[in-house]
Amino acid sequence: MPTEIIMPQMGESIFEGTITKWLKAVGDTVAIDEPLFEISTDKVDAEIPSSVAGVLAEIRFPEGATVEVNTVVGIIGEAGSKVAARAPAAKATVPQAGAKVQAAAPGASAGELPALSVAAGRRIRSSPLARRIAKEHGVELGRVAGSGSEGRITKDDVLRAASSPAPAQIPVQRAGAMQAPPQGPQVTPPPDLATLPADPVPLTRMRAIIAERMLESVRVSPHVYTVYKVDMTRIARLREQRKANFDHRHRVKLTFMPFIAAAAVAALRRCPIVNASLENGASLEKAGQGLAIRYHRSIDLGIAVALDWGLIVPVIRHAEERTFADLARSIADLALRARSKKLSPDEVGGSTFTLTNAGAFGGEYGMPIINQPESAILAVGGLRKEPAVLTDAEGNDTIAIRSMQYFCLGFDHRLIDGADGGKFMLEFKKTLEGWNQEIG
Repeated sequence: MPTEIIMPQMGESIFEGTITKWLKAVGDTVAIDEPLFEISTDKVDAEIPSSVAGVLAEIRFPEGATVEVNTVVGIIGEAGSKVAARAPAAKATVPQAGAKVQAAAPGASAGELPALSVAAGRRIRSSPLARRIAKEHGVELGRVAGSGSEGRITKDDVLRAASSPAPAQIPVQRAGAMQAPPQGPQVTPPPDLATLPADPVPLTRMRAIIAERMLESVRVSPHVYTVYKVDMTRIARLREQRKANFDHRHRVKLTFMPFIAAAAVAALRRCPIVNASLENGASLEKAGQGLAIRYHRSIDLGIAVALDWGLIVPVIRHAEERTFADLARSIADLALRARSKKLSPDEVGGSTFTLTNAGAFGGEYGMPIINQPESAILAVGGLRKEPAVLTDAEGNDTIAIRSMQYFCLGFDHRLIDGADGGKFMLEFKKTLEGWNQEIG
């Protein structure tokens, strides 16, 4: 019997979702748990897998359509059944009876068949999403073992390969073939301006939500900023000394972010007002009161993750209870799953303080907009070596090369005074410059 494809409810407060991409075309064979389409909601982007095996018989809503939860968006027929040549408004087509379908080329758009390519003497079958994730993480598909039907490489295979050491991948090389010498970084040519759309392009669902949230935050909170320069030399040396052992022991790369997250948590514990938020609920109005301070009894740390299609802030719950290694694993895991659309709604939203990496592209520092309803956000600047004046215990000055980094705290001046922001930043700076925590 045909099976209805339902728009799922991705959280209690979510009542609709936007279909951003169909990963299968009408007439395609679908396996159980194979991704069917991608959706975007107010809280999270996600892939929706098929609950049954069969053939995609009908697509009722095209890409870009916003649909209420529990609405039927498509139909899956029994495996081997013939599909009527019915083409809804979606970018999906029905192959003619008896026609041979050519394998899609790498980089094919969603809705086309998974690619069948030849590499190192064997055929590689992968979906567009798996290829995109592989490209993002520098994973060579020819070295990944596919766990899907007929050896198909799934996104989970790529994610495992991206997070595993090299031996976990399958080395493949043609007999007698010589490896090409390593090449320098590939320079991507700029796009031809004449190929850009001539007409205005509607905002994606995620981009529209981001626009609303940013405008709301600027309108509600009077933003104030304070910028501190931190000597990260001790951290940089420790990381260089311990990164190989840390990677081997915890199966996660040792970056600077867990150090920064741990220092932020330490500062928030000493300055709880920076972790607080303002409320103006119905219960307060009935009592004749105005705004009130909500002191959060846990530190739920938001980590802003830049995506090709927007920005998302997954959350590390109870960060004050995490070890350094826990923080490192959580940061890497959330970022990886955010980029592969594997986050659940309860992993996005509800943070009490956010970190955003403004220096990822080399910027000195950024002046971020507060992630409502939080009251503060910390932007991480670029790390650079530069000359600095050092003074010893006897007052003698010397010039040395140090690893320096700017950090910018943006805060809501309704709740946090400049003195409170300064106390937080001094504690944060002191923790990093005098680092004495065990990293595991």
